[in-house]
Amino acid sequence: MKQPGEGNASEPDPVATLLDGAPGSGILLVADHASNRVPPGIALGMAPDLLDTHIAIDIGSAALTRRLSALLAAPACLAGISRLVVDFNRDPAAPGVIPGESDGHAIAGNQALSDAERVERLNWHARYHRTIASLVRHARLVVSVHSFTPRLASLPDQPRPWPVGILHNRDDRAARLALAAFDRLGIAAGDNQPYSGKILNYTMDRHAEATGTPYLGLEVRQDEIADDAGVERWAERLAPIIREVQERLTDRT
Repeated sequence: MKQPGEGNASEPDPVATLLDGAPGSGILLVADHASNRVPPGIALGMAPDLLDTHIAIDIGSAALTRRLSALLAAPACLAGISRLVVDFNRDPAAPGVIPGESDGHAIAGNQALSDAERVERLNWHARYHRTIASLVRHARLVVSVHSFTPRLASLPDQPRPWPVGILHNRDDRAARLALAAFDRLGIAAGDNQPYSGKILNYTMDRHAEATGTPYLGLEVRQDEIADDAGVERWAERLAPIIREVQERLTDRT
């Protein structure tokens, strides 16, 4: 028998894979950049091997989200399309929602889209966010799972030393609790580093900040979760922190 959090509950739309959770878990996991899939008929005009790199997918984020879903018995929504096709974590009106380049690599197939092609991409974006909206109303804590590179190819002299970062915008209730927990464990977590949730936070801004739902934006460095052992190590670290954050937030209400 499938346990809560294991396997796919459904895949009604190729833009998102949904994982089951236990009734009343109170936690929703979201992974905006979990896939490097390019739908049939789309030619990005780039070297195919780049689809296996960070410009196309948050490496390790899908496996980590799946493992957290199992440990927490929490539902999850994993994006099913590469951010090179359409970036679900950007405002649909932002220029970079369909990127023309990424980390120094031109995405030639995105640079001269027809109106119909652009509408199709944005329709996928809209469907993804409708899916999250249907799930978030049951959540008391939304957890966004991403990963980041040890350094960008375009900035090789600027290594990123944090193994994990916590992103937040105005609502930092969950972030502060998580940062304190990492500090107790002796883990140097970046506070809005290497990215700032005040800038790159579209999904959480839309579905958590806008609804008053506490959220935790997690970014794990990709070399930390590049294999099964790393995924398991970080899932075992993060699951109790997420649960603690949820419980402490509940105690405050």
